[in-house]
Amino acid sequence: MGKAADLSEFDRGQIVMLRRFGTSITETTRLVGCSRSAVVSIHAKWINDGDTSSRRQGVGRPRVTKEKGRRRLSRSVKKKRRQTVAQLTAQYNAGPTESVSEHKVQRTLSDCAADVPLVCLC
Repeated sequence: MGKAADLSEFDRGQIVMLRRFGTSITETTRLVGCSRSAVVSIHAKWINDGDTSSRRQGVGRPRVTKEKGRRRLSRSVKKKRRQTVAQLTAQYNAGPTESVSEHKVQRTLSDCAADVPLVCLC
């Protein structure tokens, strides 16, 4: 079973206000629609820190090619469309950014192609 999504700021505020007005944990759970442990932990965080914001970090390894690198790669593809992945990788690695593998360039190109909307010529 995967992790549940974070509660919105509105839901967190509801939990804090309901608990401050004396509503029970079970009643708060029913009204907000979340688990008992979420109600307890959010209320405890409010009491201890005075804050309920989520500091949940993103998962996975950080991307090597940032948005600027993706744009640079797509510009070089548009300039000369018949380049191989090896040629594109060599051209990308000659630039000022970090070195990337051919596999990464290939995956980045396929991701970029998925972002482009298809045009129907019907």
